[in-house]
Amino acid sequence: SVAALEGTEVRLVLGRHELRDFTDTELVIANPAVSPKNEFLLAAHGAGVRIATEIDLFLERCPAKVAGITGTQGKSSTAHFLYQLLVAAGLPARLGGNIGRSLLEELDSMTEDETCVLELSSYQLEGLSRELASKPLSLGAITNLQEDHLERHGSPDNYHGAKLELVSLLAQGAPLLTGPGVAVRAKELAQGALEEVTLHECDANEEAADESFTFMGELLGSATDAAHLPKFQRANLLIALRAARLLGVTSAALRAAVPKLSGLEHRLEDLGLIAGRRVYDNGVSTTPDSTEAALTSLSGPLTLIAGGQAKALPLDDLVREIAARPIQVVLFGACAEEWARTLRTADITCEVTVDVPSAVDRALALCKEGGTLLFSPAAASFDAYANFRERAVEFRAAITGRSSDIKPS
Repeated sequence: SVAALEGTEVRLVLGRHELRDFTDTELVIANPAVSPKNEFLLAAHGAGVRIATEIDLFLERCPAKVAGITGTQGKSSTAHFLYQLLVAAGLPARLGGNIGRSLLEELDSMTEDETCVLELSSYQLEGLSRELASKPLSLGAITNLQEDHLERHGSPDNYHGAKLELVSLLAQGAPLLTGPGVAVRAKELAQGALEEVTLHECDANEEAADESFTFMGELLGSATDAAHLPKFQRANLLIALRAARLLGVTSAALRAAVPKLSGLEHRLEDLGLIAGRRVYDNGVSTTPDSTEAALTSLSGPLTLIAGGQAKALPLDDLVREIAARPIQVVLFGACAEEWARTLRTADITCEVTVDVPSAVDRALALCKEGGTLLFSPAAASFDAYANFRERAVEFRAAITGRSSDIKPS
């Protein structure tokens, strides 16, 4: 990046911050990972300097329609499904945002006939400038509102409020698709927030439908055709299908696309049989409730690998789910000893290891041939990894590298 700037009139300040750079300037671009309470951003705000983000810059300049997707769980999968549905129907679309790809560099080639599917995190929504000239979203979706990132937002209300900022970005009358309970929270935290949008709420019964996906009397797809996807993805797929229909995809095209949809990596991904064990990679899990959801999608006895850097979230429901079934647990990472004490209090069999490779070794030894092994950490990765993907990649390398030399327990 530095080399690319050679020959440009810029002053590089590397390895440090200088206060004057934040107060004596016209614009500060903030990484969403930096809290708005950061001392340098507060100084910029106090000096009347505009603070914006990469998402601000994109939304201000994007000529295409934009569909914004957020939620505690399922936002990446929902955005991924929606993008695939649009492309399968022959509609020009792009996918970006928190899912890992900035669309800024593609602005010059965009047209108003395209749709940009943008996954938005609570950090990105919280950091959005209030100076956006218009409401740039043509459609919005909020999959669910649970508890996460409390170390950043401080309380569930603040966290949910950040997610609900998506509503303020919707053009008047634009559709907003939500999972169960989202509208209730919106009315509690932002009275009147839903008055200018068209709400389409999925209820819990619709999410659990076993036979079909419907919307306003139309059949959009069958659960049978989605059987290749984990069952918990049905809620995300339902929202994606409805969003695609509202964006102009015919119901016939949607029904044809469902059997061809693929899921994202590390979302209860079936890695197949490894040394006679059925192995699932749910490395995306960084919260107890996401691991609980993965467990409820799998039947029979299994061996669970979990651990990492614990968040300030309750373990109670996850412990109850584990205790109610023949599940043995192998723990790793910073929270391993603490979680082991909690699990053992509930008479759950668990063992503590140092790291992911060690946990894989122990889990493979404990898991009998014909059994199921699930990697679903339920905790953040930052005690040892840059992100959940890096941790999941190490798990996959360990499970494939050690599967040929298993010593029975």
